[in-house]
Amino acid sequence: MFNRIINELKLSNFFNVTFIPSLRFTLIWLILATIIGLLAGSASAIFLVALSFVTDLRETNLWIIALLPFGGFIIGWMYYRFGSSVVKGNNQLLEEFYNPLQVIPLRMAPLVFLGTVLTHLFGGSAGREGTAVQMGAALADQFTKWLKFPNSDRKIVLTAGVAAGFASVFGTPLAGAVFAIEWLIVGRIRYEAILPSFLAAFIAHLTCSELWMVPHTHFVIADIPSLSLVNVLWIIPAGICFGLASRLFAKSIHLWSKIFSYSIHYPPLRPLIGGSMIAVFVYIVGTTKYIGLGVPTIVDAFSSDLPWYDFIVKIATTSLTLGAGFKGGEVTPLFYTGATLGNALSSVIPLPIALLAGMGFVGVFSGATNTPLACTLMGIELFGASSGTYIGLTCVVAYLFSGHTSIYASQIIGSPKQQREAKAKGKRIGNLH
Repeated sequence: MFNRIINELKLSNFFNVTFIPSLRFTLIWLILATIIGLLAGSASAIFLVALSFVTDLRETNLWIIALLPFGGFIIGWMYYRFGSSVVKGNNQLLEEFYNPLQVIPLRMAPLVFLGTVLTHLFGGSAGREGTAVQMGAALADQFTKWLKFPNSDRKIVLTAGVAAGFASVFGTPLAGAVFAIEWLIVGRIRYEAILPSFLAAFIAHLTCSELWMVPHTHFVIADIPSLSLVNVLWIIPAGICFGLASRLFAKSIHLWSKIFSYSIHYPPLRPLIGGSMIAVFVYIVGTTKYIGLGVPTIVDAFSSDLPWYDFIVKIATTSLTLGAGFKGGEVTPLFYTGATLGNALSSVIPLPIALLAGMGFVGVFSGATNTPLACTLMGIELFGASSGTYIGLTCVVAYLFSGHTSIYASQIIGSPKQQREAKAKGKRIGNLH
């Protein structure tokens, strides 16, 4: 009687087909994600401490900025001599995901770490996300070599490494996990890696913030108006502005990269010349607010009136820095661009200045990376759930109006942003510029 009930309910089939494979998958990736999270979180912690140290050193010894051309040459020569196999950075991670050829060389981690620290020490304008993502992915991909993973599992490993690096460097585990499965293909989410990504992201975040006790910057939006049709409608023009700014940011980086690549054939000379241009600019304007991470200006954007042109100048200095061959990420400068643009828009859009700064903070990031869901979650994690509607709609509008541009030229379009753009499906962002 009991056996007949089991057979009718097909419980044995349930355990063999559903439960046991799911449990096995969870346990295996729990172990791997824990190791990846610990490694990536520790690397991010060391990286953040080093960035804080060199930033303070530069700001108390401004003469160091005069050495930016020399630092640029060192970075360029270092990659020319030892890093030709990893010079593409985040784009290389994307290309390996689309067409797996070889394990990411472990040297990517120390090279991008040292290159980014030197960039910030001497006064380049760059971020930190790219460095953390590359370190996390490079460390994680070594398991492919050691454990002989097939390509299907290797893609999950790379995704978990990206999630761990992103989550730990910004202190946003939900955004880090979703970013890793959203950035790979525009308009598509890779659900097969969702569990490893979430596990690795949370473990890496806890490793950085709790185990190593490395703090992250906190932002506050104190005044969030109640939802109304008028307020929701004001989000649309703000989102359009953020989307256009993200398009300008991405195109500027690609433009400078092409200019330096075509006009200067010896790679170490590119950051030397670019560094000279930035050092002269800093001397002329007499301020360092447009170089480095720019976190103090981002914080000020939430409470004080800033010059309307701050976002344009930051786009110029960052695109020149990265286009010339210096190392670092783009995301923190995107935060700067969005927050200062939101600050400027507060003079014409009747929403609180802090809310507009927060909307721009994640909106420009959304448009430049084509990751509206991850950016919405990041806004909620950083600013609180009460801002969710404003943040979410802003990210979606910015994503739409950024067009098929991206700071990652190797991104593939899986689902066009508009139906009439169906011909773009399957193409790389870089082929559309």
